[in-house]
Amino acid sequence: MIKPGIGYIRLSSFNETTDREIEEALKQLNVNNLDGLILDMRGNPGGLLNEAVAVGDVFLEKNQLIVSHHGRSSPERRYYAVRGNQGVTIPLVIIVNNNSASATEIVSGAVQDHDRGLIVGETTFGKGLVQTVQPLSENTGLALTTARYYTPSGRLIQRDYKTISLYEYHYERKVPEHPTEIKLTDSGRQVTGGGGITPDIVVVAPKYTKFEQELFRSDVFYPAEAGVGGFTRAFLGGRPTITHDFTADDEVMHQFRNYLTKHNVRFSETEIAENQDWIKRKIKQEVFMSTFGMQEGFKVLLEADPQLQKGIEAMPQARALYQNARKIVAQRTGGASDQP
Repeated sequence: MIKPGIGYIRLSSFNETTDREIEEALKQLNVNNLDGLILDMRGNPGGLLNEAVAVGDVFLEKNQLIVSHHGRSSPERRYYAVRGNQGVTIPLVIIVNNNSASATEIVSGAVQDHDRGLIVGETTFGKGLVQTVQPLSENTGLALTTARYYTPSGRLIQRDYKTISLYEYHYERKVPEHPTEIKLTDSGRQVTGGGGITPDIVVVAPKYTKFEQELFRSDVFYPAEAGVGGFTRAFLGGRPTITHDFTADDEVMHQFRNYLTKHNVRFSETEIAENQDWIKRKIKQEVFMSTFGMQEGFKVLLEADPQLQKGIEAMPQARALYQNARKIVAQRTGGASDQP
């Protein structure tokens, strides 16, 4: 629970058990009593197609199209929600970034096209190729692209790679200035294709300052959430008493300065002051991860996460979007729609 009434699930990959893990997480959150759900798929590189379809099935309504693929000599194949959301109609916000790819884009694109929820963050990677492996001699094979993935509205997920180098494709990703495709969602909103999934609400993640980068390079802090840097190891080596009320107070910051001096990490008081909130939060995150486990450490990072905060703020908008889409679809098909 990221805050009262708002559930949070971090999905980092799509493997053989992802759909079961999602359903178990929803049970733990008592999903039917939630006011909204955040599904965080930032940095999720994708994985198995059938698991992407299964996760989409959890949130979409029965018989809604999730994804399709076809190629020049590959007939179209369409994947639909088989079970449907089983009455789970809470507002949904999905958070993505530039490293969200493949299966992540399938789920995000389907949710966006059906107006099931809002996408928040940064434009995704743009990886939507179907590859068939042709066996060759000496236990080798050739992976040949035979089809491409398309969202329910017909948007191409794959980003163009014909006119750029492999390095540019992977490391200098640029959002196209002019979208190659414009399609419509179920309620008639315009969405673009041909370059990943563009969020409904764009929130750029803050960049590290030069001083913060130096602290990573010098092993003062660990650059990812699953690890600790030199300062935290030294600090916890003194066996301090750590409770859930721990903060990096003046005494901890005094030890931090001493550590930098001892390990020849150059700093100024101006740099400390300008980066103080980030430093204190990073210390707390690493201390909590070491003491209470990775999940508690991750919670600390989320406290000051601008993309997450925007996702929480957007929950009423996600609810209104879904309600409106259901009305429009019901009118179009001449049926009735229960309000979520």
